[in-house]
Amino acid sequence: MSIDLTNMSRAELEELSKEIEKALAAAELQERKKALQAARDAAAQFGFSLEELNDAQKPGTKRAKSGPKYCNPENPEQTWSGRGRKPNWVHTALENGRDISELEI
Repeated sequence: MSIDLTNMSRAELEELSKEIEKALAAAELQERKKALQAARDAAAQFGFSLEELNDAQKPGTKRAKSGPKYCNPENPEQTWSGRGRKPNWVHTALENGRDISELEI
């Protein structure tokens, strides 16, 4: 489809622009509906509703605590999961030339 825009007046071009915006909005809405249905179908294949999957991703939901990954060789009761700030004993061990892999449990 080819439209000769060079012979159109400014008013005609503005009207065409408005029609294009409406058509784009309608096309986007249709694509969104198709995408949403495809997502629902995909979730259903795994036995979930899309809402169940969406609720699992909401901010404020907490991750399960991870277990300890590192241990202080001088005091095995001091452990660290590897998440968050490093404890002082990790900093001290690294400053003394130890490799982090040496502290792994």
